[in-house]
Amino acid sequence: MEIKIQSIHFDATEKLQAFIDKKIAKLEKTFEDVQKAEVQCKVVKPATAQNKQVSLTVTVPGTTLFVEKTSDTFEESTDLCVDSMKVQLQKYKEKLRNR
Repeated sequence: MEIKIQSIHFDATEKLQAFIDKKIAKLEKTFEDVQKAEVQCKVVKPATAQNKQVSLTVTVPGTTLFVEKTSDTFEESTDLCVDSMKVQLQKYKEKLRNR
């Protein structure tokens, strides 16, 4: 699986990138055929709380799944995205199995 991380309006630390890589890699346990994962980390309205937004786009054979979450930290947003994406992947897997 190819993982691409983009940081918009800030520079992502290596620690953050390693954290995201580790979390995204776990998606392969839910669905083996994940081809590509794109993560966009963005700071929205720098002066407010709940301003760290993470968008996760996962490409699997036949479709592209998308999740976007906002919270206080990028780690928390990434966790929420991964959890939400696992649910989407499981639903998609069930859909494929029923065909």
